[in-house]
Parts: sequence; structure tokens; C-alpha cells
Amino acid sequence: MFIPWSGFREMNERREAAAEPLFANPRNAAAGALRQLDPRLTAQRPLRFFAFQLQLDPSGRDRLPIRTQWDVLQQLSAWGFPVNPRNHVARNMDEVIEFIETVDHMREELDYAIDGVVAKVRDISLWPELGVIGERDPRWSIAYKFPPDLATTRLLSIEINVGRTGSLNPYAVLEPVDIGGVIVKLATLHNFEDVARKDLRAGDTVLVKRAGEVIPQVVGPVLQHRTGAEQPFVPPSECPVCGTPVERPEGEVMVYCPNGSCPARIFWGLVHFVSQDAMDIRGLGERTADQLLRTGLVRDYADLYHLTAEQLLTLDGFGAVSAGNLLASIEASKQRPLSNLLYALGIRHVGQHAAQLLAKRFVTMDALMAASEEEIAAVHGIGATTARALTAFLEEPRNRKLIERLREAGLRMDEPVERAESAALEGKTFVVTGTHRMSRKEITSFIERHGGRVTGSVSKATDFVVAGESPGSKLERARELGVAVIDEDELLAMAAEPATE
Repeated sequence: MFIPWSGFREMNERREAAAEPLFANPRNAAAGALRQLDPRLTAQRPLRFFAFQLQLDPSGRDRLPIRTQWDVLQQLSAWGFPVNPRNHVARNMDEVIEFIETVDHMREELDYAIDGVVAKVRDISLWPELGVIGERDPRWSIAYKFPPDLATTRLLSIEINVGRTGSLNPYAVLEPVDIGGVIVKLATLHNFEDVARKDLRAGDTVLVKRAGEVIPQVVGPVLQHRTGAEQPFVPPSECPVCGTPVERPEGEVMVYCPNGSCPARIFWGLVHFVSQDAMDIRGLGERTADQLLRTGLVRDYADLYHLTAEQLLTLDGFGAVSAGNLLASIEASKQRPLSNLLYALGIRHVGQHAAQLLAKRFVTMDALMAASEEEIAAVHGIGATTARALTAFLEEPRNRKLIERLREAGLRMDEPVERAESAALEGKTFVVTGTHRMSRKEITSFIERHGGRVTGSVSKATDFVVAGESPGSKLERARELGVAVIDEDELLAMAAEPATE
């Protein structure tokens, strides 16, 4: 989704004639258009889009005669979707690099802004084999980013914000500078080690880039411009918000405020708790969260579930309808599964994926709270660091009390699990590779419903590899390790057999 340069210029000309503020760049204008609640306002902006991929319902039986990414683009075009005409099938990496260089040289001729080129493995049957890292980054697709826009400006000061987990996050306050059509005033500094490594000082002239043309970052100081008046940065020994002595866990680069009552931690924790991937409480943004905390209506997450319409009507921006909608959204959030709640609690190192793994393994909050650190660490995909942080969180009396208050408020404390149809595959570990009649998701679900476990790579701990058409390297690895190889029919037959004692 984008706004072409030609449409952007025309839109700004109209806004200038109407004495309205101008947009800084097409990207921000497009993002703002998509966030509009009124579709009539969105329709006024010259939005365009290119289609790149299609997704069939993984639980359905529909299939298309598509074997390559090129087939996908041709099918989308045949259906009438706009497809970027500047695509290319490369036979080797040299041709990929050549195409990237060609596109880089023609960027100024395009009617839209780009920051790179995406290269994909052509054969779609290889995609499941290559897999996805962390459920987000496919190994079969990689983005080459063009060198970022750079500018120099003055570093006015180094400030710190305190995140929901208590992490102290330094950031740069800059003399405003135009980078790629965007006025940049702030930039990330990552952590105190990064600040020390770059030897950044207040008053420095610094080089700033927009990584991926989105997030501003300070590359480093321009040393030849130093006058001697610059002020070296000294990391704080106390939280800048609540004054509590900070801590740095062994093996981590981040420094933390350990005070669970720190106002900054509470605010950002509340914002995280209600976010879409957590408890998904619509209508409760940062402004409302700030009001709820400042007025004392909410002191922790559990207080949300005791709010009344009368209380909400005392806040700025709330009327009868908006108050009713927020209360309905809060009520609906009680039915979110355990995985959402675990993620919402903002436990250090427990991201969305880890929360899903934990909820699937322990099923109930009670079982998780009773588990030892060793049992948690043994969950496939978790590990010692996450287990240590989670155990410390659950052992804290204040956190246990919060969980009980949430339980009393009616929140769900379990994870829905598919009932096992049999235990025929119990204790067996499978790897699925190649193309089958059933989808990869269907086979995985089938194995798990019959007591088995599915992993992503072949090892000595693998019992069976379920191989279909075009199985790839996992089949070779299975043969090297002497792992049994079966097909889809043999898997179905195994599951139909009575479980052995």
C-alpha cells in the first residue's frame, strides 16, 4: 500500500490551497490514511497497492495450479490485481545482484518510494522446508535494503525512558534535521553499551540515518567537529523516574528498574496489557491509560475489570457511547486464552511466541505456577533465560496476588486444547517435509491429536520423518542419521493402531 509521488504532490497542492498543513512524505500520508476511522477520509487520499502474494484457507481443500512465486504473480494479474511490473526471475545469485543494482539505479525514475528489493526462492514447495524464524522471518524470502539516507546534526542530549519490563532505554534528542523528507528530532541509542562504544556525548555533531527509511539511529559522532565542550554520558545508577537503584542481570546488556510500582513501568505495562496481541481491549489507548492512572481509577491491571460507566464519564473524551464500548471491550477480554494473558502480563523474555508455547504445554495457570524452573526450561523453544525470568515473576507475592485478582474478576486461566483422539503416537517425535495431500498445518494437528510431537528439524531425537513430494534436504538428513521415513498413508495407519503399553 503506497501513495505515488505524483498523487502526493497533487494532494499537497490541494492542502496548501486550502491552508491545511502539508504532509512530510508519502509513507506517513499513506499510514495516516489507513488509520482513519472514517473511510471517506481514507478515500480522499490517492492510495495504491501492489499484490505480491495470496493465501488460501489452510484448513480448506482448495488448491490452485501454482508451483512458483512467478505463477503467483501471473495468477494475481489474471484476476485483475495490480502487480508490480518490475519483477524478474533470476537463475543464480549473480542475476539477483544484477537486478538489485538495476533497480537501485532507476529509483529516481519510479513514481513511488522504495527502500530495497525482495528476493524469494522461486519454488513454493521448498518454502515449508526452509521454514520461518520466530514465526515472522521466512528463510525463503530476504529483503536487500538500499543504503539509508544520512544526515549530520547536533546531539542536544541523551535521555532515558523506562519500559514496561523496567528496561532503561537511552535515546538521542537531536537538533531537528530533514532525512529523506522527514524531520527527525529523536533517535534510538539501543542501550548504554552502545552509547559507550560509540562514545556519544551531548553537544556532539553526529551522523544520523533512517534504518529502512523508518527508524532513526545515531551512527556515531563526527570527531573532527569536537570542540572539547561536549559532555560525556554517565549511565544512571538509579531509575530516572522513581529513584530505585537499577540492576543489570548477569549476561544481559540492558539495565533495569526493579521497582514494580515505578510509574513508568505501570504506564507502559498497562499500554501493553490492553494491546491487540495481548488482551485486545479496543478504545483504551495511551491517553486513556494516562488518565486512568493519574486519576487513581486504575493502579494495576485488575482494576480495569472494576471500572464503571460513571467513572469513565469523568474522563476527558468519554461520552455514554464510548464508555459503553470500552466496558464491553473490557468484558470481552475476559475470554482471551491463557497465552494472551501470559503475554499481556509483560514478563521479561516472555514474548508472544513463548507465551503460546507455555500455555500449550501447561494448559492452566495453576499448572504453570506450580511448575519448577527446570520443568519450564524443558519446554521445547523456551530455555533457561526465559524460565528463570518467568519463575522469578511467578514467585513474587505481588504478582501472585495480581493473578488471583484477575482470576476473581473472571479472566480465563486456561488454554483451549484439542482433545487427543488417541495416544497411538504418544512419545514419538515427527518432522514433516515435502508436499502432501493434507496441508502441513493439518498433518501437524493430526499428529498432535494422536499424542505425537512435531519439530522443525531432523536430529537423532527424531523418530519419524513424514516425507511427501519434493522432500528436500530433511530426507537426506534422515537417511544420514538412520531415522525412519514414512509417507502420509503410513502415518494414518500408525495413528489407527492401538497404543502400545
